[in-house]
Amino acid sequence: MKILNWFLVIAGICGLISVRMLEDKMFYDPFLEYFHEANKNIPFPQFVWGKLITGHLFRFILNLGFSCLIIQCLFKKRQWTVQGALLITIIFAITFPIYLYCIYDRFDIGYLFSFYMRRFVIQPLALLLIVPMFYYRKQLEKQANKGN
Repeated sequence: MKILNWFLVIAGICGLISVRMLEDKMFYDPFLEYFHEANKNIPFPQFVWGKLITGHLFRFILNLGFSCLIIQCLFKKRQWTVQGALLITIIFAITFPIYLYCIYDRFDIGYLFSFYMRRFVIQPLALLLIVPMFYYRKQLEKQANKGN
């Protein structure tokens, strides 16, 4: 059973990597090239709001699914998986409207600020915080159970 869990964790990580590697083929995002160039002076890309929002939501759902798979297989506690999903969703719910405002403002709010808001929207960065947090929580529970 332990081998299956590690296989699923690796599958979740591979899923996250594949979402990143195939982003230009899977999602509508005209800002990929814009930010890839790292040049503020290139023309602002033309885009369709509805397709852009739908593409980001689809990417979020995929990232969330793979992240939940990783959390569930690492910690084997459904409640923690739900909490992780909730935390990831809250972070997305905060950063996505800010990123959309940055686009609306044509990144006049700041190129780097917009770049990093975009990172929080398209990458599962919250997972990098949640896994160590839950690992620490697991260690605290082990110590508490030892003491009893």
